[in-house]
Amino acid sequence: MPTPNPKLPLLFILSLILFPIHSFSTPTNINTNTAAAQHFREAPQFYNSPDCPSITTVHDDDFDPDEEDNNNNNNHHFMICSRQAVHVAMTLDTAYIRGSMAAILSVLQHSSCPQNVAFHFVTSAAANASHLRATIASSFPYLTFQIYPFDDSHVSGLISTSIRSALDCPLNYARSYLANLLPLCVRRVVYLDSDLILVDDIAKLADMPLGNEDTVLAAPEYCNANFTSYFTSAFWSNPSLSLTFADRKACYFNTGVMVIDLDRWRGGDYTAKIEEWMQLQKRMRIYELGSLPPFLLVFAGKIAPVEHRWNQHGLGGDNFRGLCRDLHPGSVSLLHWSGKGKPWARLEANRPCPLDALWAPYDLLETPFVLES
Repeated sequence: MPTPNPKLPLLFILSLILFPIHSFSTPTNINTNTAAAQHFREAPQFYNSPDCPSITTVHDDDFDPDEEDNNNNNNHHFMICSRQAVHVAMTLDTAYIRGSMAAILSVLQHSSCPQNVAFHFVTSAAANASHLRATIASSFPYLTFQIYPFDDSHVSGLISTSIRSALDCPLNYARSYLANLLPLCVRRVVYLDSDLILVDDIAKLADMPLGNEDTVLAAPEYCNANFTSYFTSAFWSNPSLSLTFADRKACYFNTGVMVIDLDRWRGGDYTAKIEEWMQLQKRMRIYELGSLPPFLLVFAGKIAPVEHRWNQHGLGGDNFRGLCRDLHPGSVSLLHWSGKGKPWARLEANRPCPLDALWAPYDLLETPFVLES
């Protein structure tokens, strides 16, 4: 069992001193699409501990001759395909780039083998991939990463309007297509949202056992949540639909933090299963939230449980007002600002919530003062 992080309570106390709270509500009309004008400082380089495995070879059946070599060296290829590396997948766009940079830094800073972490970034095919790649490389020149374009047309025709417009972005659905986007040599991946930070070693999360061969993913489950609220009355009143969860102890889980066996996903064609539910949603409204309910319909009650410490979620408040929230009881390995309120937006507006100060030390954004000096 992972040991609790004793530094977090002290960090929280210090953060309240360093970042006084001016308001406990989320500012409205915050423009997060200003990344093109944002500049980020270079992060420090982090090195492996002496007992980290050296990644210098790949299995013959993992070799992909068509793989693009962004860094033009063998080490890049070995890392991208290595079974010893920790593979992390994230989406990347200009609206959330500030959060992504903080998340990357937190992963590296708390990793015992940071040089053995390979990042797989999924971007919209319409995005300026060169700009995003340059932004990442400028702040993390030593980072092993690859960028994969996601064609919005794959999913745009399947998206139904949800309760918050940000949830309707096609890139928000890219997590359902990771098995198609990433190289076949990547067999297990940790998927992370951009609005979180880790305060523990990601290798512990990546090594979570998935159990029997039918289990595709692992994530923290929250069985005290009102599961019925994630689907409409039209769903529950239809016996052929509600029986979906028969003989399953279905619990809510947050899809912003998942350990996924991509081989098993590919073998079970789970992308097609998710798309089937999205197609039904277009014909009759069976849920209100964006990409989460299809995951619940396919996987709830069938996942490997992970300790709650690995997703202290909901710190961004609800999907409407984004009011401040406290940490859930227990230890903390990952803080997740799911919900409407994002820490960088609230800090930018000088109206942070108390826990936003825990995110601030990982913020790599150059301040106007630094840029002018």
